[in-house]
Amino acid sequence: MSGPAFFDKIASRAEALARVAALPGPVVFTNGVFDVLHRGHATYLANARALGGSLVVALNTDASARRLGKGPDRPLNNEQDRAVLMAALESVSLVTWFDEDTPTALISELRPDILVKGGDYDMQKLPETKVVEAYGGKALAIPFVDGYSTTALVKKIRSAD
Repeated sequence: MSGPAFFDKIASRAEALARVAALPGPVVFTNGVFDVLHRGHATYLANARALGGSLVVALNTDASARRLGKGPDRPLNNEQDRAVLMAALESVSLVTWFDEDTPTALISELRPDILVKGGDYDMQKLPETKVVEAYGGKALAIPFVDGYSTTALVKKIRSAD
């Protein structure tokens, strides 16, 4: 992909392992759809980055995002567009994708030092936590930014006529 310098932060899954190995540590990992970026996302990602030397964001592919049941027309932005917007953020070091329902296989491949999710997740119930802890990493929930959600934003837009 050619374009601004931040396009260099985008890596295919095949490239991700070598790229993550070259990042300054500790490497923090988070994942999600990040369909329509908002203040909650920006704050969450900055807080995640503050926990380490680098932040890797794994995006659900469009197919994976559709399986989450957020609606037949979601994601609104395709995976390439979502990756470009994510890469443009200063707090993000690398962006890649996963096509499965959870990023457990990708986490096993990349072996980040810290897995981070929003505070609305019970970390002990996530299969990703077991993967990270099995190789000595940490899994943390960081405070969720209340009042911001893509789903709520989409509903608000649709209700405005």
